[in-house]
Amino acid sequence: MQLVLVGLGGAFGAVARWLIDGWVSDRNPTAFPLGTLVVNLTGSFVLGLLFAWVMERGVLPPDVRAPLMIGFVGAYTTFSTFMLESWRLVEDGAWALAAANLAGSVALGLVAVVAGLAVGRMLP
Repeated sequence: MQLVLVGLGGAFGAVARWLIDGWVSDRNPTAFPLGTLVVNLTGSFVLGLLFAWVMERGVLPPDVRAPLMIGFVGAYTTFSTFMLESWRLVEDGAWALAAANLAGSVALGLVAVVAGLAVGRMLP
């Protein structure tokens, strides 16, 4: 049953990723992969929050953790897409955009994880 729940979480995470990436990209047409950056940052924040809330505080039962954290958030975040889009920017000669995407995603992703942990640790 756990396998099915992780799969369902992954399906919902993938759909959420597609919707949010598309929504952001449609409103910001640019060569910079802003939709992927937004997904990576929000995914980092949510994973940090869930880790603090679920793992450190044990708020949710163990059988809910994997579907939520591995299934949903794992499918929602987009590291492979992030790498491909960064490389495509390099191939297109947009070195500055590639560097901004790589550095921004890593630095801001760490900030988002720390923020998520802080919020998760403040929750009752």
